Amino acid sequence: MSRTLRLLAGLVLAGFVAGCGAETVWAPDEEIQRAAYSTSGPPTVTLLTMVSNVNGSGGHSALVIDGAQRLVFDPAGSWHHPLVPERNDVLFGLTPQLYQFYMDYHARETYHVVVQEVTVTPEQAARLSALVQGYGPVARANCTRSISDVLSQTPGFEGLGRTWFPNRLRDSFATLPGVTETQVFDDDSDDNLELLQAQARAARTLEIAQGIAARD
Repeated sequence: MSRTLRLLAGLVLAGFVAGCGAETVWAPDEEIQRAAYSTSGPPTVTLLTMVSNVNGSGGHSALVIDGAQRLVFDPAGSWHHPLVPERNDVLFGLTPQLYQFYMDYHARETYHVVVQEVTVTPEQAARLSALVQGYGPVARANCTRSISDVLSQTPGFEGLGRTWFPNRLRDSFATLPGVTETQVFDDDSDDNLELLQAQARAARTLEIAQGIAARD
């Protein structure tokens, strides 16, 4: 191996080691129970792939599991909200409004979101729900690897294989029987901090209004 290749390999390894100290996040049981949300339709699994509008490269992957309740496995993700409890990269309680907040955060002037949904059995949804909740905190740059890992351990998804690359998993997921695909574009600014603050204010206002209505 040449000196240059050895140096590059060392830098890559150092990056992985530096990212291995992923932070543990563990919301209390009462927050998880209070936030629980489920849809009325059949169980589904949705792969979200954030794709660059500049060069088409994949920037991030996330997995939405709509089973007994909605879970969003957002490994090493940066979106957060005061009304959404988290346990080690698993987000709970994403109602339609909060889910829209999540999508707005990722679809912006530099990225769009590829949304691939497939109907699954209750057993598949339960299996994936258990796997993501038991996976633990995910280090940076490991989002797609962790998602492909849990999918490959679930009946019906074994053929997808394990990969580090968002676009590669997206292309494999597209081969599943019955999968539907849409794309979400938005021209919002890349200033995600400002957006997070605005989302927090909007949801808090709604929460207060709902609380007042419940008391009347």
